Formats: sequence, C-alpha cells, structure tokens
Amino acid sequence: MGDASDSDPINVLSEDRCWELLASERVGRLVVVFGDRAEIYPVNYVTKDRKIFFRSSEGNKLLELTVHPIAAFEVDHIGDDDAWSVVVHGRARVVRTLDETTAIDALGLTPWVPDAKYNYVEVTASEVSGRQFPLIAR
Repeated sequence: MGDASDSDPINVLSEDRCWELLASERVGRLVVVFGDRAEIYPVNYVTKDRKIFFRSSEGNKLLELTVHPIAAFEVDHIGDDDAWSVVVHGRARVVRTLDETTAIDALGLTPWVPDAKYNYVEVTASEVSGRQFPLIAR
C-alpha cells in the first residue's frame, strides 16, 4: 500500500501514483467557481500526458469554465480494504480543433448519457495531491 507508519495510517501519494490512480477510474467531480459560489459536477473523463479530458454540453458548467478557467478535479475509490482520493488543481480550456477532439475520442472518451456533449474540455494540472489509507474492519 505504501509508506504509511503505524502511527499515521494515511499514505501521501507521489504525483506519479496519483496519475496512475486517476487513469484507473472513469468518473470524477469537477469543481468550478462562478461568482461567489462553488459548483460540483460529476463527469466521465480520460487522462493522457498528465491532463484530464471530458465532454460537456452547453450550459452552466461550460460557461463557468469559460469565464473562470481555474478548476479543481477530484476522484476517489473505496475498495474492500483501503481507499484513496486524488485532487487536481489546474486550468481548464475548451478544446477547439478537430485534430485535438479526434485524439481525445481515440482515448475512448464517450458520453454516458444521450445528450449533446459536443464540447471537449482539457484540464491541465498545476498541482496534484493524493492520499491512500486502510479502512477500519467492518
């Protein structure tokens, strides 16, 4: 599991391990700020080259990222014996070129619901942190 000591069961993850864990999941939570309010959106995503990609329909999420591109992204996993959480802080941008959207599609990014998610968004990380810890026996 890592280097957690007996006195501190929380293992701080390396940036490499954080990206490995991010790549192992498909659903995360995007956090954006619009005005004085934070909003959280669940999104399905893929990663490549230490970037996060997701698709979005027109609406508040896309508007918020266009006006204020600073974002946070969180993914967690709860297993039988342990759990982990990874948080990414960074900057989002709407992907505009056909070459870029084609490359993102090749990663397997497809919408999970049948609505018009024609907009592709890339989040470039400025900071990544993660924690892993054992679960108390139930």
